[in-house]
Amino acid sequence: MRRTDVKRFFLLAVVAISLAGGASLAGEANSRRIIVSGEGRAEAVPDMAMLTLGVSDQGREARAVMAAVSDAAARILARLEALGVAGRDVQTRELLLSPVWSDNTADGRARVVGYRASNTVQVRLRDLSALGRILDEVSAAGGNDFRGLSFGVQDPAPLLERARRAAVADAMARAEVLADAAGVRLGPLLELSEAGASPQPPGAMQAAAMREGAPLARGEITIRASVRMVFAIVQ
Repeated sequence: MRRTDVKRFFLLAVVAISLAGGASLAGEANSRRIIVSGEGRAEAVPDMAMLTLGVSDQGREARAVMAAVSDAAARILARLEALGVAGRDVQTRELLLSPVWSDNTADGRARVVGYRASNTVQVRLRDLSALGRILDEVSAAGGNDFRGLSFGVQDPAPLLERARRAAVADAMARAEVLADAAGVRLGPLLELSEAGASPQPPGAMQAAAMREGAPLARGEITIRASVRMVFAIVQ
């Protein structure tokens, strides 16, 4: 190898080492970050209720049992319509027909001794003042299967916005505390992502709590949001 080629080789090697060192330092600087998460919540008084109810019956003949359940369900739907519940707020959730088996027989084989049928609907009530009356009317129409009651809000968007803003503010406050405790300055925001947002209504009320005369407490609806934020660290 000629002397000029040797000099050129060493010069290129020095440049390569310098570039690698610079890249390493840059990578180290870019890795100096503060990563935090924040949570926010917003509460509101419910302005609607979701009621799951229906009718069930049992008998020896499948056709007769289904006819009885269908007639009762039709009366319930008609009663709901008469009370001002819109059709878009009533949805069939479950329609079942299943055999009833005998427990004990002489030959030890189980046999079908009848049939059980049920028709369940979910009703969205936008007027909570009518809740008690609707429960009474549905019972009078033949409803005998009450499966739960939960409360909610018709427009959760404003609550969700408040919860998200609170989550961002919480994350920024945590980042500032961590930076101050570490003796560094908080740099620009590098990443922001939402970790989740979900409503958390009070626990659903079961049938035992919905019998006539039972007090109903709406409480509050809580919507929670969480975010993840990444900040750079500057000296």
